[in-house]
Amino acid sequence: MRTLNTGGAGFIGSHLADRLLEEGHTVLVLDDLSTGSFENIAHLKGRPGFHYVLDTVMNERVLAELVDQSDTVYHLAAAVGVRLIVEAPVRTIETNVHGTEVVLKHAAKKGKLVVIASTSEVYGKSVDVPFREDGDLALGATSRHRWAYACSKALDEFLALAYCREKKLPVVIVRLFNTVGPRQTGRYGMVVPTFVQQALAGEPITVFGDGMQTRCFTDVSDVVWALASLPRKPEAVGDVFNVGNTQEVSILQLAERVKALTQSPSPIVKIPYDEAYEAGFEDMPRRVPDIGKIAALIGYQPRVDLDETLRRVIEFYRAR
Repeated sequence: MRTLNTGGAGFIGSHLADRLLEEGHTVLVLDDLSTGSFENIAHLKGRPGFHYVLDTVMNERVLAELVDQSDTVYHLAAAVGVRLIVEAPVRTIETNVHGTEVVLKHAAKKGKLVVIASTSEVYGKSVDVPFREDGDLALGATSRHRWAYACSKALDEFLALAYCREKKLPVVIVRLFNTVGPRQTGRYGMVVPTFVQQALAGEPITVFGDGMQTRCFTDVSDVVWALASLPRKPEAVGDVFNVGNTQEVSILQLAERVKALTQSPSPIVKIPYDEAYEAGFEDMPRRVPDIGKIAALIGYQPRVDLDETLRRVIEFYRAR
């Protein structure tokens, strides 16, 4: 199989490239390095079956050519991270919505399977935990920039499913829940690499809000296994799947675990959301996936627990 990975120099995209190459596939990466890094794929340069193009999905001529060369398109290119979303909402919306529109348009011309990377953020402020793929979404007010990302990714899903129904384009949508692992950057507000870097530097570990908000962190190796497996199942086409871990942990507990695993003297400091982001910032109190659907289809179960993931991230940053 030949795959086109948009956003393939990003954290998840680079790990997916590793996995697909190990399985013997040819991988074409398209990335403009706006949030990704060439460092993530440098180890793949020159490897048989690996090719990369430094450009944007908005360059339709380049994208059309790469789609034509591929059997499957993994669309991971997106504006990500809470800090980027709050600080650059226009870029967030335009990148996510228009980028997906362009990918779907050109994939539809050739009938190529598209796997869309969506997010648990689309569940918004829903309190119907655990989140099921057929559950209602509950987004915040449009005056809160924080919800721009969730809205843009929900629109991506609507558009992809519309292409599937109307134009018979085979699409699969995956909602990723807090993917973490080596190569992830804390630059845009990702909590695990931020905590790890703060702990290793002996700086205060900054917990936003009261720290009681909970998340379920998923090791990137489990995520890319799911991404590589879903296209093999014709039953996955036209459907949406949660990909995550059900091990729930509060952000304060996460900070304490990072502090313990790094044996850091760093104090844990709580910072109000208003100071961390913007006045009136809203967060999701819990974010827990129901993974029964993907488990039934491909036998997906998380194999890496949180402490092991944290050790891998700590090792990665200690080696830098």
